[in-house]
Amino acid sequence: MYYSDEVIEEVRSRNDIVDVISSYVKLQRRGSSYFGLCPFHNEKSPSFSVSPGKQMYYCFGCGAGGNVLTFVMEYENYTFPEALKLLADRAGVTLPEQEYSEEARRQRDLKTAVREVNRMAANYFYYMLRSEQGVRAMQYLKDRGLSDETMKRFGLGYAGQYSDALYRYLKQKGVTDQLLKESGLMQFSEKHGISDKFWNRVMFPIMDVNNKVIGFGGRVMGDGKPKYLNSPETVIFDKGRNLYGLNYARTSKARCMLVCEGYMDVIAMHQAGFTNAVASLGTALTTQHASLLKRYTDEVILTYDSDEAGVRAALRAIPIFREAGISTRVLHMEPHKDPDEFIKALGREAFQERIDQAENSFLFELTVLQKSYDMKDPDGKTRFFQAVAAKIAEFELEIERENYIEAVTGRFQISFEGLRRMVTNVLMQGAPVRKAPVRQQANSQAKEDGILRSQRLILTWLTEYPGLFETIAAYIHPEDFSDELYREAAAMLYDQLRGGAVNPAQITSHFTDPEQQRTIAQLFNAEVKTENPKELEKAVRETVYKVVEHGIAQKSQRHDPTDLQGLQELIDAKRRLQDLKRLHISL
Repeated sequence: MYYSDEVIEEVRSRNDIVDVISSYVKLQRRGSSYFGLCPFHNEKSPSFSVSPGKQMYYCFGCGAGGNVLTFVMEYENYTFPEALKLLADRAGVTLPEQEYSEEARRQRDLKTAVREVNRMAANYFYYMLRSEQGVRAMQYLKDRGLSDETMKRFGLGYAGQYSDALYRYLKQKGVTDQLLKESGLMQFSEKHGISDKFWNRVMFPIMDVNNKVIGFGGRVMGDGKPKYLNSPETVIFDKGRNLYGLNYARTSKARCMLVCEGYMDVIAMHQAGFTNAVASLGTALTTQHASLLKRYTDEVILTYDSDEAGVRAALRAIPIFREAGISTRVLHMEPHKDPDEFIKALGREAFQERIDQAENSFLFELTVLQKSYDMKDPDGKTRFFQAVAAKIAEFELEIERENYIEAVTGRFQISFEGLRRMVTNVLMQGAPVRKAPVRQQANSQAKEDGILRSQRLILTWLTEYPGLFETIAAYIHPEDFSDELYREAAAMLYDQLRGGAVNPAQITSHFTDPEQQRTIAQLFNAEVKTENPKELEKAVRETVYKVVEHGIAQKSQRHDPTDLQGLQELIDAKRRLQDLKRLHISL
């Protein structure tokens, strides 16, 4: 849905960012800004700032930032239109009606209707668990150690023992057979007609990140098959793109996510205080799952079952997370099978110890690999280390290879130099390279990052000291900024400054992509430590000089030697650069 800049700005301007964020985060005034603990990462000292002047927030710890729309998008995991609608309702702003094509309108109405049917079904299951018919199911859940509070939090329910009970209930509510078919709650056959998909089962509502019920999982009471049954995919339910428990885990302040196999594992861990646990929905982990988790964390700990199937699942998941740029460790559950069983037997503290001791995923792979070789046989042992050398050789960075060679020699009986020579031999034969994560490759761009930081400082100072604009604009123009997004933001800020009104939050609203908004927030929240105004003025002068000097260098590299006019412009620019050393800056 497209909304005009005027509509977006009206909604944003009528929602004071301090008021909105205060409903989520405890803030305390410090100078001209407010500070609190960042809701997007775990921290003990407040580094999350909210500026009423800029109408923006920024975390100096994790880099999260933006305006009030960005905050709602990030915290609630809303799309831009969803965040705009929430804030519009809060401020009493009526948004213009969206125009749909006939097919788009049909799909929208169908999704809305299926969500409503799921909501009614969830309420029905919830009631049934607490009725006389649900006594057995309730006892089963209590025997599994679940408290009433936990059952309520996860909306647990019971599908009655009759295979048409839900059907009759929903028909009484006026739900059509066609809509029931679309919902995935019914089974249709020519021989038996319509019947409930779920009956005589403990029910686990599956919620999206916005706490809307999108499907169900059911655990049979007794010896029926299958033991667990999940909703089929529908217009609102995609198993490969959703994770059980993520609606709660995404707001956890833990530094990592615990990824496990089943609903009961997630619930047991949440009840024990590990509210960062999630599970896939009866399917193997997918690249979409990894991409979804990447939005919330850079590290996962696999807490799969300790049996052979759990080990295979972990081995499949590790390269998926690695490809997504997520660091992965593996928790060892022995002597117990799964997290639920472990916590019941040994308690929360013991499980936390296992989390702290979780094994590096690469070393876990080698431990499993070792079982394929006879380590008592010299030939088997040699072939194992050859396989290890081949895996280490896949790492692109030499320092990473060295680190793993050191780790392997500490774990297995082989000398450092001996394994290093084996890795070198593999590399000389042209081993496939495992690309380093982007965050590691970024270290080689330190010089360019330094320029970008200087450019961010310039834009921040222009918002905080608008009186600098005429001086800085004489030397630095929007097109002088290195990055396209920087140039676009600079152009908008320059236009505002010429008009006499600085509004960085409005500039942020121009961008609807969360990553772009985060970058824009960085542009207007850069800082440099100085002791007094004189030092700050010196820092401004030196930063302007650095940005202008870099711009001249870039133009020199692109200059055509036959362009005499361009050559004269470069000479003039270099002459003016010398004037910058004597430039008077006053704040």
